[in-house]
Parts: sequence; C-alpha cells; structure tokens
Amino acid sequence: MRNILIIGAGRSSSSLIKYLIDKSEEESLHITIGDVSLENALSKVEGSVNTSAIKLDVFDQKDREAAIEKADIVVSMLPARFHIEVAKDCIRFGKSMVTASYISEEMKALNDEAVAKGLVFMNEIGLDPGIDHMSAMQVIDRIKENDGNMLLFESFCGGLVAPESDSNLWSYKFTWNPRNVVLAGQGGASMFVQEGTYKYIPYHKLFRRTEFLTINGSGRFEAYANRDSLKYRSIYGLEDIQTMYRGTIRRVGFSRAWNVFVQLGMTDDSYVIEDSENMSYRDFTNLFLAYSPSDSVELKFRSYLKIDQDDLMWDKFLELDLFSSKKNVGLKSATPAQILQKILMESWTLKTEDKDMIVMHHIFGYLQNGEKKQIESSMVIKGDDQIYTAMAKTVGLPVAMATLKILNGDITTPGVQLPIKKEVYEPILKELEEYGITFVEKEVPYLGYNPDSVKG
Repeated sequence: MRNILIIGAGRSSSSLIKYLIDKSEEESLHITIGDVSLENALSKVEGSVNTSAIKLDVFDQKDREAAIEKADIVVSMLPARFHIEVAKDCIRFGKSMVTASYISEEMKALNDEAVAKGLVFMNEIGLDPGIDHMSAMQVIDRIKENDGNMLLFESFCGGLVAPESDSNLWSYKFTWNPRNVVLAGQGGASMFVQEGTYKYIPYHKLFRRTEFLTINGSGRFEAYANRDSLKYRSIYGLEDIQTMYRGTIRRVGFSRAWNVFVQLGMTDDSYVIEDSENMSYRDFTNLFLAYSPSDSVELKFRSYLKIDQDDLMWDKFLELDLFSSKKNVGLKSATPAQILQKILMESWTLKTEDKDMIVMHHIFGYLQNGEKKQIESSMVIKGDDQIYTAMAKTVGLPVAMATLKILNGDITTPGVQLPIKKEVYEPILKELEEYGITFVEKEVPYLGYNPDSVKG
C-alpha cells in the first residue's frame, strides 16, 4: 500500500479525504489523517477502509518527522503559515508535497532543493488559488495557439451562500475563515491595469469601487478588487496585456454596507480595546462615534454615515444587533476586527440545513485576425450539505487529484510550482467535470473599457 499523509482535517478536507478513500482499493492507497485533534481526524475516517487517524501537532518535530518519513507523499491542509516546516521535512526525507495555499517566499526558496531531488511541490491547487489558475490557462493557451493576442483578462471568485439558504439582508454567510473575510483588502492598495493605465485603490476606498457582473442565470453580483492583480501578468505569461484585474464576488449591496465598517474603523486589527471583555455591542459601536450628551448611538451612527432611516442599509445593521445593550462582547483584550468577527458570526454562520455556493467568472478579451473578440467563462457550484460543501469540493478535489497524479507519475515536472502547465491542468479539469465542476463558456461582443481607445 502507498501511504498518503494528510496533515490537517478541517472543513476543507472532507471531499479530499473521501476522494482518496474511494480510490484506495484500485490505487492501493492507505490514507493517514493527522490532526492536532485526534477526535477530528477520527471523524473523517470513521468506518472507512485503508485509513488511519493520528494525533499530529505540526510543532512537535519528532512526531511530524516520523509521520512524514513513513509517507509516500504529503498533503498539507494546514493554515499557510505552517506549511514551511512540513516542506523542509519533505525535502529532508525526499517526499513530494501538495498544498492549496499561495506560494510563500519561504516555500519558493526550497525550489532548487526540490528540483535537485526530483520532488514535485505543487501549491495553489485548490479553488482560488487553483481552479482559477487552471481554467484561465486552459483558455489563454487555446487563444494563443489559435494566433490570438490577449488584450484583457479579468477573473472573479466568491464563496457565497446558496440562494435557497440566503436568509439575511446581507445575502452573505461565512463559508470559509471568517477572520480572512473581516480583514479582506488590508495590507496595501489594490493594484491592477485597465486599458494600459495603472490603477490603485487604497483600502478606505476599496468597497466603493466595485464592478458589476451578470452570471449565467445565477443573477447579478458585484466584485471588489483583489490586492495585487499585476503579478498575474508574469504568472500567466501576459506581460504585455492591457487589462488585468482580479476581484472577489459578493451579492449586490454587500460592499456598500461593508464599507461602513471600514470607515468606522471596526475592521482594524492593529490595536486592542481596553476592557473589551465587559462591553456590550452597543458600547463597541459607540466607541467609533463622536460624543454627544443627548443623541442616541443610532442617531449618531446614521448621521455620521449619512444613512436614512428608511434605507435598506440601515436595516442591515439593525439585523446584526450592533446597538444591543444586552449582548456582551466577552473577548478579553480584543481588537476591533476580532470583536466585529464575533458579532458577525452570530448572524452569518451557516445553519445545519444551509448550503454554500461558489461562483467563478473569467473574461478574456483578445485580438484575432484583426478582430477584437471576448469570451466569458463561468462556474457556479452548490454544496451538498455541511460536510461536502461547495468550498470543500472545489478546494479538496483538485488537491486530491493532483496528489494521486503525482504519486502515479502523471505529473513529473519537479520543483515548487502552481498548476499552470498543461500536464497539470488538462487532466485535472477533465476529471473535475466528472464531479460536476464545470465551466459554461460563451462568446460575447468585445466590450473593453474605452471603446475609443482613449486612456481614462
């Protein structure tokens, strides 16, 4: 039996583990699940053949090395910052490795050693990053092979709640790490290029500069810019492209309301609030508003943010109980962002019967035989339940498929990499179709941004 070690048994690992268990007999696989919580690891393999669960703390060097040394290939589903210790052990013991995370500078520094040992270190092979890379490169390569010259590439992705489970005014629930949602967009200006003109959006303006999208029968959406779209020009081989933009999808109206939290300072994670433990939600909200001996917190909130009482946006904040004097923060030495996260999790946590939804949308503009053309490619996936969510399927299945293909010698190019080569994306995209993960592609008139080719 060939041993696959999976480190981390969180929510995103369910479809990954099931895929490998289903393949274990025909492929002679033994799947070992290691997690800091043995109970969590056991829950993922209960009643399954060719599996074992172990308690594995990634910071316990002895146990970590022992588990990796026994494996034929290692999958790390840990938070991105923890991959590097696993990766160093994989180099030491000569094991290939797969993660769904962005390639860090520390991981990139291991490339020469991985190449020298013939090891495949496949990263960014989940959803976003992952399916976005593969589906984009498949169309870009096809356009280039047909003598097309890329003019425009836009890519959007969002983890949302399915329409039948959309039960709040924000049309949003947490389908992945809530902390990442609260801190989204921070850390520098969003950078992209449109019609050859560089554009920069500072964080405090990000959620008021949105794009609008209508996606294949799934309705109307909005998107705000990701932090650095410019680096994808070199990644995708589009160094001379005139428009490159990547964004995060939300339902229309979300960004305008979220911008209120940004303007107030509630998303700040850089300082702690005194006596946060004993504050009510109303006290917390009032921290960010001017003092008044007579005006209520509600009145100050609406006045400062210029929100009318009959504006639907006002109802969105009421729905979150931001002005409740009975609900307590209960977090000691907490940052504003941590308190906001706690408040939002009360309203935005998926219920047992809820289903999530992943939406991905690409726009390709190109010049072919003197004619400007445009292709739109969209993927909409709904989760089955709270175990096999859309997020778990779209993150976990590509990871599992890449793992097996590396183990079987179908993917052989060594080194630290992401899935932009044909030997990786073609077979994985084809197999994903068997699991209902498909793109609908259509040709539309070329729109661009400035039809008269005048820079704006």
